[in-house]
Amino acid sequence: MDNMVDDKKVNQVVDIGKGDEGGEGTSGRGYELPLLLFAGFRTLIDRLHAELARQGHPDLRPAHGFAMQAIGAAGATASEVGRRLGVSKQAAGKTVDRLIALGYAARTDDPDDARRKLVRLTPHGIDALRRSAAVFDELRAEWAQAMGPHHLRDLEAGLRGVVPADAFRLDAAGWLGGS
Repeated sequence: MDNMVDDKKVNQVVDIGKGDEGGEGTSGRGYELPLLLFAGFRTLIDRLHAELARQGHPDLRPAHGFAMQAIGAAGATASEVGRRLGVSKQAAGKTVDRLIALGYAARTDDPDDARRKLVRLTPHGIDALRRSAAVFDELRAEWAQAMGPHHLRDLEAGLRGVVPADAFRLDAAGWLGGS
């Protein structure tokens, strides 16, 4: 099982609260909310990468998606990628090197400063991001069908109401890794 480590359930905290109803069919335990949100995130990301692999991007990993977003349409230096991801220049450099080796990015001369090298997405990288967007749309539609479109819209609206405007940052990979 995916949620087992040393024959023990990783999500045992969530399992403890199951069946302990706290109102409107939920347990009402605060610690479940971040676990459920993370499990939802992980479910979407895992399904995305399984589909991307099927569509010709088998080596793409979640950290690569964050890095390609940090590179952006205009390109970026490795230092800028590191700052945007909240990781060291060395860690960003390793990820950039991997993206280059896989054909998702390339180093180019900076037209404004001959001393700098920019990392730019290749057509292969752009294809991966376009496919990712389409798969995310499909996954959202599946969630809407499973929970009802009005419940999904309510969930999204509720999250927009409690998530700060500046929370959409690319440094999740660094944050999750402890950097």
